[in-house]
Amino acid sequence: MIAAEDVVLILLAAGRSQRFGIPNKLEVPFLNKPVGLHVVTAFEAIPFRDRLVVTDGCTLDFASHGYAVVHNDDPAAGMAQSVKLGVQRAKDDGAQAVLIALADMPRVTAAHVYRMLDAADSADAVVASSDGVKPSPPALFARDRFDFLLSLDGDAGARDLVRAGRHVVTAPAELIDIDTPEDLERLQALVHDPRAAITRALTRR
Repeated sequence: MIAAEDVVLILLAAGRSQRFGIPNKLEVPFLNKPVGLHVVTAFEAIPFRDRLVVTDGCTLDFASHGYAVVHNDDPAAGMAQSVKLGVQRAKDDGAQAVLIALADMPRVTAAHVYRMLDAADSADAVVASSDGVKPSPPALFARDRFDFLLSLDGDAGARDLVRAGRHVVTAPAELIDIDTPEDLERLQALVHDPRAAITRALTRR
């Protein structure tokens, strides 16, 4: 296993949210909290070596939750640009691994992350999440994979690496990510969020 104290959390919160529209999906309320702060709350008791959030201007106050804010000036370059910014900081910090998580996945739990840490058994470990069908974030990469991550371009470069790594299976509902207003509506219905009607009004203006 890799101890949480040796891992840098990289929370990806940059992107154009073109499929969601306005407002920024991370700022939309879900269960009385912005979508983008749910994972922050879920992970707050995990003793990571450091916490980074890569953003391109989201107004959520990640810094007050203990995150170092890394600004991505070119979110159009794809997710790999955000990954590289975070991994370079983690590498410079001497991290033994990084955990890459998405701010638009509000149902991921700390228990799942600890299971991922337990599954990481070497300096070249790759551990991804899975719903039992396909791998997804969050994903953990040990230090010997850092240089590969720093060579990525676009959005798809790490898929083969993740596919070949170890997969920790959890409930599909835990791995729902919010790309469209319809995604958020389905999640709200799943958890009986009373603000669903308000969210529909906001996202359809």
